[in-house]
Amino acid sequence: MNPVVPCVPISLFLCGDVMTGRGIDQILPHPSRPHLFEPYVRSATDYVELAERTTGPIKKPVDFAYVWGDALAELERFRPDVRIANLETSITTSEDAWHGKGIHYRMNPANLPCLIAARLDCCILANNHVMDWGRRGLAETLASLRQAGICVAGAGRNESEASAPASMEVAGRGRVLVHAFAMASSGVPWEWAASKDTGGINFLKDLSSRTADAIARRVRGEKRAGDIVIVSVHWGSNWGFEIPQEQRAFAQRLIETAEVDVVHGHSSHHVKGIEVYRQRPIVYGCGDFLNDYEGIGGHEAYRSDLSLMYFPTIDASTGRLLRFALSPTRIGRFQVNRAPEEAVCWLIRTLNREGKKLGTQVERQADDTLLLDWD
Repeated sequence: MNPVVPCVPISLFLCGDVMTGRGIDQILPHPSRPHLFEPYVRSATDYVELAERTTGPIKKPVDFAYVWGDALAELERFRPDVRIANLETSITTSEDAWHGKGIHYRMNPANLPCLIAARLDCCILANNHVMDWGRRGLAETLASLRQAGICVAGAGRNESEASAPASMEVAGRGRVLVHAFAMASSGVPWEWAASKDTGGINFLKDLSSRTADAIARRVRGEKRAGDIVIVSVHWGSNWGFEIPQEQRAFAQRLIETAEVDVVHGHSSHHVKGIEVYRQRPIVYGCGDFLNDYEGIGGHEAYRSDLSLMYFPTIDASTGRLLRFALSPTRIGRFQVNRAPEEAVCWLIRTLNREGKKLGTQVERQADDTLLLDWD
């Protein structure tokens, strides 16, 4: 008779792109120099003015916790063991704007308490904005987060650091390991790839089975019994609900061969469908959790102002998904707020329409939390 293995639940908070740079940095207590190099916008303060014309005045400077709004209460309610976000900005005073790149995000290091206010455990840095202000900007970003006690994944001072997983201990239950990658399809210049002697990001060249198997060898070499492994990938275009077949095949292969427990995808500016494969969740696109896009026209049908707080609970003893709760949010006045009724309904329709192709659907609870059901 086989012994019964006790369940060891570990709860996570995942979200999509967190853009605390540019316009949002301007409303914080220590704004950076606002100059930009965009074709039509030359000052980050223009994004603040546009948002205020659209959704109302913002009393500046805001306190460091302001941008998280209602999300802080939701985090307190769910009390996840580990909090992970894709940080899409450089934290720096560097003036080395990457030549030829149209958009440059940065947050003043003096505004770092903004991230500390959300008690983030890990920031994903493998994305298309972390090196907007050059390698000097990346080095300062890494140093700033290290000083704040926030783990990083997906970038480093050399290839070894950039490819190393973030490791977070959940007392008495196990570790959460986060491997992070970024692809050219999300707008990452290939020159940003870390090398043996040069800082940069953990660049993912393709989604081939060979690449997945290489990741599998790395993951299996580090994973211990009771570890939860997350692979976080910045991939694909900003717009469109369709999930490329190569992304599905790659994510599924990571679960099959690399013993990955969660695939955390981002880059899309809107939420995408969720899949559960072999009892492991795959989030293909989390949407923008926080941005400075209010008042910018185009792509309204995708609702980039709406997002979700993703709360999967994983059994560390088996890697199996136990429960997946989702909390709907909407950005307004550069702040994460609870989504109003029409927005919750839109998110439910979208998740169920896109999830039908993937074998998932959501059900609304009395407290407006959405629970994921899967085949």
